[in-house]
Amino acid sequence: MKNEKISPQEQQRNEAYNEYVKQVTPTHNLWANMFKAFLLGGFICTVGQFIVNIAMNNFGLEQKDASTWCSLILILISIILTSLNLYPSLANWGGAGALVPITGFANGVCASAIEFKKEGQVFGIGCQIFRIAGPVILYGIFSSWVLGLGYWVLKMMNIV
Repeated sequence: MKNEKISPQEQQRNEAYNEYVKQVTPTHNLWANMFKAFLLGGFICTVGQFIVNIAMNNFGLEQKDASTWCSLILILISIILTSLNLYPSLANWGGAGALVPITGFANGVCASAIEFKKEGQVFGIGCQIFRIAGPVILYGIFSSWVLGLGYWVLKMMNIV
């Protein structure tokens, strides 16, 4: 490009635009975001441990059964909060803390189902429900396969 001179009006317009961008660009405090994620994720995990303890102590379930009930109850809570449009607010506040695997996954599936229910049971919910969760499932299975293959090779070589 040639060296083009910028007129004073263009320079003033560019400066005004840059100032506007600074005003509307959200600022993020890394430490505050990490603290909020820690609080929300810790709260979800504490609720999960509370459910496990109640199931084991009050209902006499073994650890495995209590953990299964905990997973089911956390999924149900996540779906209810997503349906009431409360989970997105929690996720917005707590960031990665809301992505505690089971609740975040349930939110992703439920949010897709809610979003596409107006398109019908088959082409809406049936086709779109795994729009967000599908890549997670795909790459989870693929990475498990790659790691399993690596483990098998190391086992065949008597390294592991």
